[in-house]
Amino acid sequence: MKAKEKLPEGYNEIFSVDLQKNKKTALLINVIAVIISVAMAVPAHFYIPISTLFDMEKGIGNYILRFAAMMVSMFAYIILHEAVHGITMKLYGTKKVKYGFTGLYAFAGSDDYYDKKSYIVIALAPVVVWGIVIAAINVFVGEEWFWVVYFIQIANISGAAGDIYVTAKFASFPKDILVHDSGVGMTVYSKEKTM
Repeated sequence: MKAKEKLPEGYNEIFSVDLQKNKKTALLINVIAVIISVAMAVPAHFYIPISTLFDMEKGIGNYILRFAAMMVSMFAYIILHEAVHGITMKLYGTKKVKYGFTGLYAFAGSDDYYDKKSYIVIALAPVVVWGIVIAAINVFVGEEWFWVVYFIQIANISGAAGDIYVTAKFASFPKDILVHDSGVGMTVYSKEKTM
């Protein structure tokens, strides 16, 4: 369904969240992110020990190169994650996507309203797209570079904790919801009075 530029008549707010203002929800999402990170890192350690990341057998230059590559890749990943949100919004008809960084969160947002299915696709597109790409890269790198790439995958999945949270939350919402995501906050509207 194409994004709507204006909220249709008869729709009322049923839910809103602003992670900058709602500290309880922000804390919950960050706890979920930490749990996801640990759940991904611990089993992987038994596959390839994390100590391989710190291996200096090939010299300190190779060690520094791995860490520099990881830092640059993490920064690039944040931009690419938000770009996928923005591209998906555009695919649903948004004319102008707003990008920004709040100091805690990078974001992509718009002034448009999205139906339930469209918004769930927008929310989950980056974690799915980059999850597949990063997993494919991880398969082809050796042990020495495994953790460099896998930490980006951990950031991909755990960093999507907010997207996963809203997707789970929306599952119980009425089918007719329209979601307005400004980037720093989200408001959900429905014609139905109760959820």
